[in-house]
Amino acid sequence: MQAVVLAAGKGTRLRPLTEDKPKVLVEVNGTPLVEDVFDNLIDAGASELVVVVGYKAEQIIDRYGDEYRDTPITYAHQREQLGLAHAILQAEPHVDGDFMLMLGDNVFRGNLGDVASRQQEDRADAAFLVEEVPYEEASRYGVLDTNEYGEVVEVVEKPDDPPSNLVMTGFYTFTPAIFHACHLVQPSDRGEYELPDAIDLLIQSGRTIDAVQLDGWRIDVGYPEDRDRAEERLDEAVAVGAADAGDTAEPTDTTDPVEEAEEPVDS
Repeated sequence: MQAVVLAAGKGTRLRPLTEDKPKVLVEVNGTPLVEDVFDNLIDAGASELVVVVGYKAEQIIDRYGDEYRDTPITYAHQREQLGLAHAILQAEPHVDGDFMLMLGDNVFRGNLGDVASRQQEDRADAAFLVEEVPYEEASRYGVLDTNEYGEVVEVVEKPDDPPSNLVMTGFYTFTPAIFHACHLVQPSDRGEYELPDAIDLLIQSGRTIDAVQLDGWRIDVGYPEDRDRAEERLDEAVAVGAADAGDTAEPTDTTDPVEEAEEPVDS
């Protein structure tokens, strides 16, 4: 399955970290955001990376070229940043069949492969990795409502009165039907072509969209303090991994063989 990475943003809220680089090249523990995204997608089974670039695109292209971890990279250019639905349309000429989609500014440690597997089921037209957040924070995100079968029945972008506390995380799988929906989207009040509006069109057309609960964690790196939080979480994960490795290590035999040999023998 191909994977589309949205990496065109300027990252104005991340300044001063983005004064001389695109948002997705901001490093978290020494690794650029987009590189962590590439690793996650390849581990989830991506056969090709289609990277939508825009602001300071040449830095991304020069750094990664046409291949990463033996996985081919194709670049699509978003000349103006007009929203996520508009960005997705720039990838349309390069996508053939179902595909994964990830925002280039998210740090994930979770079950992305489960979403990709759900997409391969005949009944699913799309699948989203979702998580629950406190209700007071839900209005910062695209909020979902689901039915008793775990299917998405409504998506609202940053609502004042959220219908639930279940939010989109920035990882999705789609059929090519999403492109048609994106073409139909009209500009929002802020002048952008919004992905939730395209998703709503899929729902209205009777498409089945599954919600897959995040098993793990993710951080949307929108501000410098988010980068700091992501580094803390990664450091914690390394520490836990090291502790687990220590617990399972083989016990060391501390007996001195010379002392053993010198023990008196009963006569």
